Amino acid sequence: MVEVMLPDLGEDVMEASVSFWYKELGDKVNAGMDLVEVSTDKAAFNVPAPCDGTILEIFVLEGEKVVSGAVLATIREE
Repeated sequence: MVEVMLPDLGEDVMEASVSFWYKELGDKVNAGMDLVEVSTDKAAFNVPAPCDGTILEIFVLEGEKVVSGAVLATIREE
């Protein structure tokens, strides 16, 4: 199982909001594929899949806030 984590957001930015999930629970993904869009007060960006696999769990729903380093989802690696 591989964790998809919110990366470091840079200086003085501690949290982001999940804007949109491109994939759903149970979907197959490829490494580098965009999984989720997150936004801060300064920018929006995509978090890619770290590996090929299937999404097992999504921990942060659209509209929810999350802190840098938090786990957004888990993927069963294939």
